[in-house]
Amino acid sequence: MSDISASENKQFINMADGFIDLANKQCEGNQNALVNASFLYGAARFSAFMTASGAKSKESYTNEMDNAVEYYTQEFSKMLKEHMQQYVTVFKEESRYEHLVKKE
Repeated sequence: MSDISASENKQFINMADGFIDLANKQCEGNQNALVNASFLYGAARFSAFMTASGAKSKESYTNEMDNAVEYYTQEFSKMLKEHMQQYVTVFKEESRYEHLVKKE
């Protein structure tokens, strides 16, 4: 994502926020773990579609599958680690997420 313009970055963040807003609404009537699993499933399904739609042939698609999986896995891992680190603030006493932290 480092090669995008400021307006593309804003659009990127707004789209991600839209997906998150939808997931948050889904959490209102469903188990959070189910929403999370369906969100991951949808991301995987769309990533497979993106890879397939960019392929020139079945052969090029099958040849590119492992590289695509590696790319998506690495990107997800980087993003997840970044966001997990940001959520360290959840455990501070005066956090806006304090209501989400389970008390022992």
